[in-house]
Amino acid sequence: MVKKMHFTGIAGSGMSALSQMSFWEGNVISGSDRDFDRGQNSALKKKFEKMGIRIYPQTGEGIGEQTDEVVVSTAVEETNPDIQKAKKLNIPIVHRSDFLSSYVSRFRTIAVAGTSGKSTVAAMIFEILSSNGFSPSIINGAELLSLREKGLIGNAFRGRGSILVIEADESDGSIVKYRPEIGVVLNISRDHKDVEELEKIFAEFSRNCRKFFINSEGVNSSDFDCKTIKFPEKEFVCGEVSLKDFSAKFEINKVKFSLSLPGYYNVQNALAAARICTELGLSLEKISRSFEKYKGLFRRFNIIGTANDITVIDDYAHNPAKIKAVLESLWAAQKGKIIAVYQPHGYAPARSLRRDLVNSFVFLKGNGLLIMPEIFYAGGTVVRDISSKDLIEDAVKMGIKGFFLPFRKDIINLCALRAKKGDIVIVMGARDNSLSDFAREIFERISGKVHASEGKTGAPRAKQKSS
Repeated sequence: MVKKMHFTGIAGSGMSALSQMSFWEGNVISGSDRDFDRGQNSALKKKFEKMGIRIYPQTGEGIGEQTDEVVVSTAVEETNPDIQKAKKLNIPIVHRSDFLSSYVSRFRTIAVAGTSGKSTVAAMIFEILSSNGFSPSIINGAELLSLREKGLIGNAFRGRGSILVIEADESDGSIVKYRPEIGVVLNISRDHKDVEELEKIFAEFSRNCRKFFINSEGVNSSDFDCKTIKFPEKEFVCGEVSLKDFSAKFEINKVKFSLSLPGYYNVQNALAAARICTELGLSLEKISRSFEKYKGLFRRFNIIGTANDITVIDDYAHNPAKIKAVLESLWAAQKGKIIAVYQPHGYAPARSLRRDLVNSFVFLKGNGLLIMPEIFYAGGTVVRDISSKDLIEDAVKMGIKGFFLPFRKDIINLCALRAKKGDIVIVMGARDNSLSDFAREIFERISGKVHASEGKTGAPRAKQKSS
């Protein structure tokens, strides 16, 4: 039966993936997003429209008597005009997690969870299975570069096979609704919730999985029952790790692997993906060959370019664990200093994680530089009682050289002024889809394509806070 469905907040990573899956199944899909109403994220809007998904202003006009369901996420407030219109017309409102849960139940689902790395591991599993004839589907929180190269949005794909790989997000606790064939938890650290609460959520999730795996290096395995399969394990160990520049080489049970990604954290991601794929009957030799084709994810350590021996990188790192892991890998590979441009992704995370966020920049002490614009505001009723300026002041007290620059033009100019041969400039942050373009602007300025007075983004020069 063909349904007419409307996705409120369709530009969100989870919502956009689900809307595509539903569209590929033959349903009539429309959506709205306040980003689109503000003229932001226009590239994504064009891709939706090219597919045949109609985009409406978020005023309720995309919902009518013929609408069968309205899909929403936790981020959509009850006061949203789309929600009000759906209630007025008595149209069923379905939460994103319930909609995703229906897919989990219909497929042989592999659900990848954990505070960090789940998008990458889900993508790795998908790519390994794809290159070995499984024709899997994927619903992910990040865009696969291999899918983007095919003209797709990149965070979803409908294969012909029975296997679905999903990123299982724990941020709103809805992960406990999923009942996958295989579940995996990569690590647990404080992010959206405290560790104690996360451990309870993941333990409940584990009981819903037919088979459940944990990385015992990132999770306290005593929190889970004896049926849990732990890795690394005696018969599945990772060794001979060699981290060089922005790549990694390692062995799993004497089979050599090569990865075009830096850091031990990505070696762990690859180990997790390999362990799950061996459970599906693939040999380590086949898995290793699949990694040679792995192209990675959009905004997951994307090297924008190198000019004048200065490398500019774009990365999604936004919580303390991810920031620390990325900076540690850069610190090990650096020839010069690290210039980190970090945009906090929300006021609530900046407030609750303030101390942990500042401490995650420890690798910048001595020969690094931290630059922050103001905290990203996606709209809504969130309390804005903290500023990036507060975080910078905390960092300066720790001995980190820091600048609070609200305007991007000033950040571009400062990066170009301070970056020298051998330096690495990395732009980090989540939710704001313009960050990738921002990183590219920094690279263009450094490479001499844009003069200091021609910064494309921002406003008049702001006062800077420095150590």
